Amino acid sequence: MSDTIDYGNLMHTAMRGLIQKVLQDVAENGLPGAHHFFITFDTRQDGVELADWLHDRFPEDMTIVMQHWFDNLEVSDVGFAVTLNFGDQPEAMFIPYDAIRTFVDPSVEFGLRFESQDEEGEEDGLSCVPEDAPVETEELAPMAEDVPPIEDEHKDAEIVSLDSFRK
Repeated sequence: MSDTIDYGNLMHTAMRGLIQKVLQDVAENGLPGAHHFFITFDTRQDGVELADWLHDRFPEDMTIVMQHWFDNLEVSDVGFAVTLNFGDQPEAMFIPYDAIRTFVDPSVEFGLRFESQDEEGEEDGLSCVPEDAPVETEELAPMAEDVPPIEDEHKDAEIVSLDSFRK
């Protein structure tokens, strides 16, 4: 048993499970309302299946849009298969959840960003914030003992009891 809880890995699993659930619902019921997805994934990841010409064009990462036309959406425990239209040419692909770098639904300003640190043994980071938010995943909230005490800036403020206003 490990001496620490791997929160990063647990969050990755949970957020990729969320993506799986959303895609499964879309496979069964279609996209509701104005919802649509921008999904960026690492084309080098094991298990990614793309046409050779797409892999040549996008050797590192690729962003797909699931909105007006997509077909054959099949969702599994390890990833999803979908057929998309590229210049009137339908292309089937398979994307493992582990290859996903961003999942964005701009219709409701929802986005997940999975970030990999450099490969020197550091863990992956996860950001569950809007894509345009100025958040660095390396910045963690300070521990309680590291927070300086709050200074009383209003020493001359008067405390008013609300009981005096009650009838």
